[in-house]
Amino acid sequence: MAIEKTYSMIKPDGVRNGHIGEIVNRFERAGLKVECMELGMVSLEQAKANYAEHEGKPFYEGLIKYITSGPVVKMVISGEGAVAKCRSLMGATNPAVAAPGTIRGDFGLVMDENVIHGSDSPESAAREIAIFFN
Repeated sequence: MAIEKTYSMIKPDGVRNGHIGEIVNRFERAGLKVECMELGMVSLEQAKANYAEHEGKPFYEGLIKYITSGPVVKMVISGEGAVAKCRSLMGATNPAVAAPGTIRGDFGLVMDENVIHGSDSPESAAREIAIFFN
């Protein structure tokens, strides 16, 4: 496998509920490196750019409102197969079906607030890194 970079974001519920340290620790224990990390707000423009593929869907407006509602932790993570490894650590999008031991399985409560976002491909990672880090 090749060394990749990916984007991950601990969402407002993950920050609010105090899961930053444990989530970062899980990435590091899996052999991944946090290259860049920033605590801050997601601007409306960043939210719309990041979730553009969902525009027009019934959940879009709520997603934008939620992701801009409080601080998040934005991260660039690197390592061998970083995209797939991060997605595996995160677990299924719906916390109700995410496996125990995954980030969403352990910390997620509902679909609308599922603790963490992660790029789904190297192409998405490059696009998302550019949105959140100049």
